[in-house]
Amino acid sequence: MADRDDPPLLLALKAVLRRLRSDVGGNVAMIFSLTLPVLVLMTLGGVDIHRASTVRVNLQDALDAATLAAARSPYTTDEDLSRVGLAALRGNLQAYPDIILREDQTTFVLDNDSVVIANSKVDVKTLVANLILPPYGKFMDDYLPVGAHSEVDRSSRNIEVALALDMSGSMNGQKLRDLKAAAKDLVDLIVQPVQTPYYSRVALVPWSYSVNPGSYLNAVRGTVTGSTSITDIGVNLTGPQHSITRATRKRPVVITSPGHGFANGDVVWISGVSGMSQINDKAFVVAGRSNNTFQLNDRHGNWIDGRNYGRLYGSSGRIQRCQDTDCSVVVTSARHGLRDNDHVYITDVSGMTEVNNRTHLVGNTTTDTFTIDMDAADLSPYRSGGRSWCAQEGCTYYAFENENRDLATHRISDCVTERTGDEAYTDAPTTRSDRVGRHFPDISGDCMENTIQPLSSRIGEIKANIDDLSVSGSTAGQIGIAWGWYMVSPNFGSLWPSSAGAPYNTAETLKAVIIMTDGEFNAPYCKGVMARGYNAPNSESNNCAPDNGEPYAQSRALCDAMKAQGVVVYTVGFQIGNSGNARSLLRYCASTESGFYDAGSGTELSEAFNAIGRDITKLRISR
Repeated sequence: MADRDDPPLLLALKAVLRRLRSDVGGNVAMIFSLTLPVLVLMTLGGVDIHRASTVRVNLQDALDAATLAAARSPYTTDEDLSRVGLAALRGNLQAYPDIILREDQTTFVLDNDSVVIANSKVDVKTLVANLILPPYGKFMDDYLPVGAHSEVDRSSRNIEVALALDMSGSMNGQKLRDLKAAAKDLVDLIVQPVQTPYYSRVALVPWSYSVNPGSYLNAVRGTVTGSTSITDIGVNLTGPQHSITRATRKRPVVITSPGHGFANGDVVWISGVSGMSQINDKAFVVAGRSNNTFQLNDRHGNWIDGRNYGRLYGSSGRIQRCQDTDCSVVVTSARHGLRDNDHVYITDVSGMTEVNNRTHLVGNTTTDTFTIDMDAADLSPYRSGGRSWCAQEGCTYYAFENENRDLATHRISDCVTERTGDEAYTDAPTTRSDRVGRHFPDISGDCMENTIQPLSSRIGEIKANIDDLSVSGSTAGQIGIAWGWYMVSPNFGSLWPSSAGAPYNTAETLKAVIIMTDGEFNAPYCKGVMARGYNAPNSESNNCAPDNGEPYAQSRALCDAMKAQGVVVYTVGFQIGNSGNARSLLRYCASTESGFYDAGSGTELSEAFNAIGRDITKLRISR
């Protein structure tokens, strides 16, 4: 009789055995009794075997990192190496609470070839414990032992890694949070707390439609021409100034000015009138002249109606001929540096505010004055102040023809764009003739907030900068790739001497650039403005093709050049999809086929960055 308290599995087994006893052949019962323990072991122990396999991978990663830490330490005795290695191993295993580190079976030893050899074991708590299967006996204990072995050659290499991270607007929200977590984990894997005898450093390059060089801005793009002070704005007048003695309040207004000498059709400027102030600071056309009088017309030939004007007080007012037919405006600004047919952008004028925040065509230049293409008759009187800004390439403002064939003006930002010319695809140091490109995003001159961070071993500071990352703009991946290279290049070292990349020597220094993006490259530039036909409205884009061509060709050229210098390139696509050019570009740029990672989720992004971190550190592990 079956015991009603038996578990369901045992009840089922007893039922099967009863049926087998009735089998006259007996072979089936014997075979089943022998294979049943194996089937049970496979079924019940599979979970623990899988867990043990997972722990073995994690232990290997943790032991590799701990062995690296011991190898980088200045110590030579096994006791000191074990102390450093065990401390690192304990920290690396904190994320796995269901395992027990066997410290009595963990060793770090330095051999005669300067190789640190490490062995370690952990116990993995089983889910199916103390399993006894007759006739074989006990199969499973409370814990499964798992071991790992690692060796690090102390004649190793320094590590320099640049993280070139896409901060375009599409990275907002959860994607940005996932990236920050993955990038910080990568920093923990690469940068070790002990920086001798070999160092490990990470640089940070946030990029979107540009790159922000921070305090290195003028060193890489050059200085720009600023503004000069405006001290006066008047009208471009010529000939003698005449007094007004009388003005009629009729239609037309008739002016009395003895011996004025004007001819019909002359354009004149009136100022200083008391009472009839409506005719002050305006241009009029002379008509119906006599020796001492003339009537006022507008430039369309219409009479000026003065019937509602104020009365002229006494003998007041002055009148003078304009030098040109539109009575152009003369700006006085000492040593302004402008030339005829240049453009100028004016700001901060008091009184004649109509000239402010506008781009004007320049003419009639002298050392200290120039005219602008505005009608003086439409302006208020000048009071004081103002700034004159040149609006050509190399200036704070840049006036250009947009895709609508209208004149547009953008202000320079603190960011930079592609390098052009003979050094476009090299890491040669910047000089006067081969700076990186300026950036004219819009009239506000805004650019991305986060700046580059040169190579550093300060883990907390690097991770804090990652936490501060924010998104904006479109995707100029070619600029991010270039700056990833610059960060590890010894040729850019003069910009940041204390964080300079070591000379190119793969035997001594491992240099790696990690390029991460979530989308298509859509922001090449022409003269610092988004080029024609790309990701900007027609009113905001320059009506010219990209200086360096389309962005993917630029990116391939940069990847080829840095790989030729021995730089190891890893690429990560984050939810980039199966179509488009980004995927093929990332595959092309990666130094090896396995160096391209396609992450479809935050978990996969973290796994990709961890795999890259392990690969970089393992490049120094002998076996």
